[in-house]
Amino acid sequence: MEPNGEQQRAMRRIAGSCRYVWNKALALQIENHKAGEKSIHHFAMCKWLPVWEKEPDTWWLKNTPSQLLQVVLKELARAYKNLLDKRADFPTSKKKTGASSFCFPPGCELDAGNSRIK
Repeated sequence: MEPNGEQQRAMRRIAGSCRYVWNKALALQIENHKAGEKSIHHFAMCKWLPVWEKEPDTWWLKNTPSQLLQVVLKELARAYKNLLDKRADFPTSKKKTGASSFCFPPGCELDAGNSRIK
């Protein structure tokens, strides 16, 4: 079943929020790395989310389920660990052009009959 227009817009907003959080957290990781500090742990990064949601310029992050944004930060922490372990290149920023995606955390259920995600 193809998502309707409203569902497509909602998915684009979610993907945009995830991209924004990735890029913002990556910039902070880069800044931290340049200062000679260790990488910032996933749980420490997750504490930034409520702060960003309260900022006037990023209030719209509240419209994205926090679990999805936490998954983004976990993926970034994993990418950064792979860099430090010399298993991968430096993580790159996400761009609006091209394919957008986001992941639901474990425990989410897809109700295809009602076109809903629980």
